[in-house]
Formats: sequence, structure tokens, C-alpha cells
Amino acid sequence: EDRFTPAKQVAMALSQLIRTQYPGDTLHVVLFHDSAEEIPLRELGRVRVGPYYTNTREGLRMARRILERQRKDMRQIIMITDGKPSAITQNAFGLDPFVIRETFGEVSACAKAGILINTFMLARDYDLVAFVRRVASMCRGKAYFTTPRSLGQYVLMDYLDKKTRTARCGSACSETS
Repeated sequence: EDRFTPAKQVAMALSQLIRTQYPGDTLHVVLFHDSAEEIPLRELGRVRVGPYYTNTREGLRMARRILERQRKDMRQIIMITDGKPSAITQNAFGLDPFVIRETFGEVSACAKAGILINTFMLARDYDLVAFVRRVASMCRGKAYFTTPRSLGQYVLMDYLDKKTRTARCGSACSETS
């Protein structure tokens, strides 16, 4: 099952939404595999899936560094993943305790920096579900367990929900000031 194409399509749709409706927001795309790299939005359509491991820690680290350079009130990571964190040791079987510790260390660094992580998981493996739930609880984010087919509506609804909540709070907060 192709899970990468729907994730890429969602990122492009989110980019379009931000560009047209929320020009004050920014979107950076970090692809994480054996390592992690920032992908310019203009090149996103040409990106292909590959290598085979999932370096969640490096992806979060790169995203955190990008967000720490920005002086925005709301900084969040929208992580779309379909695999277990594995790239540090390239262990293809099970959840490696060392990799999990290292990844949770990066989740903690994001939480300390005030960065919210909302995770959209495209797999249902019991250990992965527990991992994603722990990531969400550590940084007060949300965990969504979805399919490639419904991924787009979950990501866009989550993004728009935050925008409307912020707007409501903004007007309510200014009324009480």
C-alpha cells in the first residue's frame, strides 16, 4: 500500500491552504528516512519514497531547529508516519529500546521548546500505537490513527480547528482585557 503519496498530497494541500488563507503561517516539510532533510515546497511533488528506515528522532530534531528559529506564538510539528522509529540502529524487528529512548529525548526537547507535536499514524501495530500515544502525552499533542484514504481530512480538520480556536480565544481574550 502506498502511504507516501497521500502524505505528500496532504502536505501540498496544506501548503496551498496556508498560502491562500493564512499567509502569516509558514510550512516547512521535513522528510525523514535513514536521515532527515528539509524539502523545499516547490520540489515536494517530485520527491520519491526511499530508503527504508524511519529516523523519527532526526526528523523531529530538524523540525525543532527550524521552529526554534521562528518567533511565532504557535509552533507545531505535524508528523505523518507509517513506521516505527528504526534508523538510528537500523533494527528492522521490534521497537529498539535505545532508539525509543533517543526519540523520546527529542520529543522532550520539543516539549521544552514549547513545540506541539500532532502525530498522524498510518499503521495500527500495537507497539506503534503505544509509542505515538506517549509522544502525544509528552508534548500535549494529539495522536490520530488514520488511513492513507482519510489522512487529508484529519490533517486539515486539525489545522483548521486550531485556527478557529485561536480566533475565538483571541476575540474572547480581547473582550475580557
